[in-house]
Amino acid sequence: MEFTQEQITEIISEITNGESGLQGLVKQGLESLMLSERSLHNEALSDMSNGFRGRRVCHGGKIFELRVPRSRNSNFYPMLLGVLKDQEKKAQKLVSSLYCSGLTTEQVGKIYEQFYGKHYSKSQVSRLLNTAREDVNAWLVRRLDSRYPILYIDATYVLTRRDESVSNEAYYTVLGVKEDRTREVLTVVNFPTESATNWKDVFEDLKERGVSVVDLLVCDGLSGIENALADTFPKADLQLCTVHLKRNIAGKVKPRDKKQVMEELKQICAPDQWDINPEKAFENFKDFILRWQKSYPSLKRYQHERYRFYFTYFKYEREIRGMIYTTNWIERLNRDYKRVINMRGAMPNPQAVILLMGTVAQNADIYKYPIYNFLESKLFY
Repeated sequence: MEFTQEQITEIISEITNGESGLQGLVKQGLESLMLSERSLHNEALSDMSNGFRGRRVCHGGKIFELRVPRSRNSNFYPMLLGVLKDQEKKAQKLVSSLYCSGLTTEQVGKIYEQFYGKHYSKSQVSRLLNTAREDVNAWLVRRLDSRYPILYIDATYVLTRRDESVSNEAYYTVLGVKEDRTREVLTVVNFPTESATNWKDVFEDLKERGVSVVDLLVCDGLSGIENALADTFPKADLQLCTVHLKRNIAGKVKPRDKKQVMEELKQICAPDQWDINPEKAFENFKDFILRWQKSYPSLKRYQHERYRFYFTYFKYEREIRGMIYTTNWIERLNRDYKRVINMRGAMPNPQAVILLMGTVAQNADIYKYPIYNFLESKLFY
């Protein structure tokens, strides 16, 4: 059947002015191109047509329900679908980037409409985020290196909705320093609260994913963490955060004595001291406690042997002590998490928090560069 130019114009006009408008014309054009491509495919490969299958695609900021041609041998895939798939991936990447930068699903939909002319509802934005969720989930179960010279661990709390109530829940992060002196986040895990028992479960999961050797674990002073570490990585040293130690002691003395107490602690914990080892540092600390507990009896608890773990860093070279006697590195990561999460208020579920934290952790560019200060450390021999 042949049409004149006037007839073609009239047909196009009718389609454009119809219920689906220009979008219907684009849809017919896309389907016609795929039909033509299948005809060429059949002729070249002696194949036969075999009906259609439905496929939803994104093109020009709009969603199309297309009838995609099939072949008898099931080996026909229209090149056009590949192009449209790339466009959809770009849309998903944009939506994921906006959402993981701190915007809500509603805000993401409005921005997408502003630039692409298509408004996405909250549920549509959530659907586009499925790919990002799959990527983060795959990343969180990836195979890990067998040895990490240093692990930093910490938990941060996020308001999370669960079972129709909202509470502060703990999200555990493990940051590892690799043998090539770069850093990576090994895992992000949710538990309602933080405990040494839960950390033991996290460590066991790391072992299942390939970690067999940890030389040093750096963390805050969580009770029982030394037992969890001994049960899972018995050869690892433990370093508790001295910043937490000084902060806790400062909170137990009067303002008039605080300056003197902090100055003495600063000298005891100074990482650049020459002729000192963990045992000597701990003895100096106990002498300090003995003097001040006369005025503040509550300080007596710091005489416990457990507090020697705050001085493990004196076992290592002076060049790296400043990097391992606090949890500063992982706390910076926690601040990055909070910048993205706190814009939203309470999160709808733990999975949404894991998506955001996992995306932030994956995109932490600073961790891609080696830490050259560690070159002389026994940890990397």
